[in-house]
Amino acid sequence: MDCILETRDLTKEFKGFVAVDKVNLRVKRGSIHALIGPNGAGKTTCFNLLTKFLTPTSGSIVFDGQDITLEKPAQIARRGVIRSFQISAVFPHLSVLENVRVALQREMGSSFHFWRSERTLQRLDARALELLDSVDLLQFASLPAVELSYGRKRALEIATTLAMDPKLMLLDEPTQGMGLEDVDRIRQLIKKVAASRTVLMVEHNMSVVASIADTITVLQRGATLAEGSYAEVSKNPSVVEAYMGSANVELKGAH
Repeated sequence: MDCILETRDLTKEFKGFVAVDKVNLRVKRGSIHALIGPNGAGKTTCFNLLTKFLTPTSGSIVFDGQDITLEKPAQIARRGVIRSFQISAVFPHLSVLENVRVALQREMGSSFHFWRSERTLQRLDARALELLDSVDLLQFASLPAVELSYGRKRALEIATTLAMDPKLMLLDEPTQGMGLEDVDRIRQLIKKVAASRTVLMVEHNMSVVASIADTITVLQRGATLAEGSYAEVSKNPSVVEAYMGSANVELKGAH
């Protein structure tokens, strides 16, 4: 199996509390891999370790065959590991097009080159419009970002993330707080984006996970509880027990 990302006994302790406990994650290149689990399971801490916002207590992280355990967040991003919020906070009073152009300028290393020629900006505009088209926002290109619906703002975040040309996209709760229509839009968008890259996502919405994830890793109390396809994971008695209550109903209802 060609793994783009692998963690080996990844562990994070906070003053005696083990938030992530010897997690061995293997993310297959070109797949959608979901990280799920009850609240407090260690999902966000795991994401923070992968993007080096936190330093592991022990264990290692290997990306594209290179040990990146000791690298800094900027080095990780340059390798192509991009977490959506890292670079995609929407500038509300810039237009939708300008938001994507800012991300493209950062990728080109010309963020602060205000003397760049108009021709350079036009080249960026052409690429920005392509990216907006890919996330179905082309018709909103000239609109101030603040006027977008919540779901479309999340689509814009994905466009700005794509502007960084990620090899591995980390999406943290991409459908959180959305209505059904927006959830379906983002679900389709993630599937489309993943056709040419790898996606690792933390997601609570089990219907989204069930419909697009190739592999699911279930965390509980910082450790791996189960891993496999949705069909395998949803029938695992330990997983069902961990999701007692409303989440359990979601697990059953997402078939």
